[in-house]
Amino acid sequence: MTDFTPLASLTGGVLIGLSAAAMLLFNGKIAGISGILSGALMPVKSETLWRLFFLGGLLVGGLILRFWLPHAFEFGTVRSTEALTVAGLLTGVGTRLANGCTSGHGVCGIARLSARSMVATAIFVATGAVVVYIVNHLLGGAI
Repeated sequence: MTDFTPLASLTGGVLIGLSAAAMLLFNGKIAGISGILSGALMPVKSETLWRLFFLGGLLVGGLILRFWLPHAFEFGTVRSTEALTVAGLLTGVGTRLANGCTSGHGVCGIARLSARSMVATAIFVATGAVVVYIVNHLLGGAI
C-alpha cells in the first residue's frame, strides 16, 4: 500500500466518532455492529426497527460508495475465498467471546474509558498482528 491519505483517514475517523457519539447521545445505545446485528437476528419488538435501519444504512452507504468511488474497493492483498471465509468465521467467534467487536469496544468502549474495552481492543490488535505475521512471514502469504 503506497497511498498515504491522511485527510481521508481523518475525515473517516471523525465521521465514525460523531456517529458513535450521536448514537449514544440521542438513543442511549452503543454503536457496536455485532451487538446491533445480533439484536436484529434475535429481535425484541421495540428494538428491531432501529437496528434494521442502522444495518440497512451501512449496506446502502457501502453501495453508494461503490458506485461513486469504485476504486475505494481496490486493495492489494488478495486471499482465497476459503481463507476469507475462515477469517470471517473466526472473527465472528472472537466477537462472541469478547462480547463485542472493534466498533463496540474500540470506538465506543475506549471513548467511555471502559477498562474491559481497552483490554479487548488490545487483544484484537495483538491477535491481528500475530496472525498477519504468521500468514505473511511464516506461511509466505500463501493462504
